[in-house]
Amino acid sequence: MPACAGMTDCMTNSKPKGYFVTATGTDVGKTFVTALLVKKWRDLGIDAGYYKAALSGAELRDGKWIAGDADYVKHVANLPDSQEQLVSYVYKEAVSPHLAARKEGNPVELSKVREDFKAACARHKFVFAEGSGGIICPIRYDNKESAAPQKIFLVDIIKTLNLPLLVVTTAALGSINACVLTVEYARAHGLEVRGIIVNRYGMSGNFEMEDDNIKMMQDLTGLSILAKLSEGANDLGVSEIF
Repeated sequence: MPACAGMTDCMTNSKPKGYFVTATGTDVGKTFVTALLVKKWRDLGIDAGYYKAALSGAELRDGKWIAGDADYVKHVANLPDSQEQLVSYVYKEAVSPHLAARKEGNPVELSKVREDFKAACARHKFVFAEGSGGIICPIRYDNKESAAPQKIFLVDIIKTLNLPLLVVTTAALGSINACVLTVEYARAHGLEVRGIIVNRYGMSGNFEMEDDNIKMMQDLTGLSILAKLSEGANDLGVSEIF
């Protein structure tokens, strides 16, 4: 029986019925982390699902355009959902969604995002929504010549879904700046940030630097490190969900 019958039901009492996963930038590994999040919840007996508003850079397989991020999560977490249920807008070119949408003539509509996410909440007890790029990623940016030009950024998607944030980062050189800026931008826009997940821990080989970067990210944001994953990890590495 679905526990999230609608948008308002996905945030009940003091605990969320989902999380929005964003990252400090592109190629930080948020799809990899999101897959492990969905898998962990499902392994613990919670019917977790996945949703993504817009994906650019689809993969052509056997004559069909595949939303690679959603397909990866689907297979890692063993989800029953179809691609159409997992992603609202799939664009072919690997560019920012706003540019891909403009070139393909299929701009994102928040009304569709809202309805598709509501449907995901009806199918699953808990839903992880994955962002596109970083938190300031433009999702729709109409030309001024358009009849009624609209501008939609990832932060607008997050507000529409009304979920607390998980921020995926690395501990590499430069991560302090990227992480703190992401968290503060989110807070400045009235978003709740639940915590930080560190991906590719130890990849630089300089553990002293990475451990200090992690401490600085905690101190400067006041947030907890919810999980710390090494490159290619096959489990979230936590005993309890958050």
